[in-house]
Amino acid sequence: MSDLTLPTRLTELVGVRHPIVQTGMGWVAGPRLVSASADAGALGILASATMTVDQLRSAVREVKSRTDAPFGVNLRADAGDAAERVRVIVDEGVKVASFALAPSRELIARLKDAGVVVIPSVGARRHAEKVAAWGADAVVVQGGEGGGHTGDVATSVLLPQVVDAVDIPVIAAGGFHDGRGLVAALAYGAAGVAMGTRFLLTSDSTVPDAVKARYLAATVKDVTLTTQVDGLPHRMLRTELVDELERAGRVTSLWRAARHASAFRRESGLSWPQLVRDGMAMKHGKDLTWSQILLSANTPMLLKASMVEGRTDLGVMAAGQVAGLIDDLPSCAELVDRVMAEAEATLRALRALPTPTS
Repeated sequence: MSDLTLPTRLTELVGVRHPIVQTGMGWVAGPRLVSASADAGALGILASATMTVDQLRSAVREVKSRTDAPFGVNLRADAGDAAERVRVIVDEGVKVASFALAPSRELIARLKDAGVVVIPSVGARRHAEKVAAWGADAVVVQGGEGGGHTGDVATSVLLPQVVDAVDIPVIAAGGFHDGRGLVAALAYGAAGVAMGTRFLLTSDSTVPDAVKARYLAATVKDVTLTTQVDGLPHRMLRTELVDELERAGRVTSLWRAARHASAFRRESGLSWPQLVRDGMAMKHGKDLTWSQILLSANTPMLLKASMVEGRTDLGVMAAGQVAGLIDDLPSCAELVDRVMAEAEATLRALRALPTPTS
């Protein structure tokens, strides 16, 4: 067990013991995983996009009943009911609000006025500069190695760009799973690391065993990037279903998407007008067709099929490239302790290097 503590701007900002964030993964980051991550000393993030507002309030209260440690809630800034979800965060005294898309200046101000720490996730330097100028307290920057929706710039290139561009704490995401990565991120100037796939593959994760087994069996080459799920680059395990989606014609894809849109409307509690507004927000600033926007309904329902129902044949499995390096299922406490012990060993090895002579 490691006694190492690495105080950073992140740990000071949110009050956690270790500079590690468990990301808000839809259908995965529920109360059990979030509370276990928080108790382990990391910042656990509750995923809310796949919940109704009432379910979110219930989930927040469940996390609070399980742990006294700080935690956060991840929101879609462009969701039609974002204001209601923000109200839950404020009313329930949640420490952190994280965002998959950049929140507006007004939304950031409302949260900060209520004492909530605002941490958006970005995939480009200009987006980090924008949210920093609007008052965000910190930013998660995800490189192309990360799972789910991702960009095409590697973390090792994107991270130093963002660190040099903003004066708020930067949290590195995309490609992290151990203590060596944590030390590398800190060396780049980050205040910590965020990990999704690594926390998904823990014993505290509620993901079905059959799905975890598919992840553990994967090699680095089994993780692919596709646009055929919802029209945007999406990193996931390559499966028979992904191959089928990439072969599917336009009519088949739209029929599937329409069916999933209807199902997601029921799951999320959103009305059809709200779904349309969300689609319009998604289209803003992006070169997307309306067909691609309809396809966005594929993502939450295909993820649910695997992450909740265990149907690896019917669902997709978002995955960072590090999935090919992971081969065990520790508890969150064991994982965080291991990461910190590895970081300590790495730092010790670096200190032991010979001093250069002139």
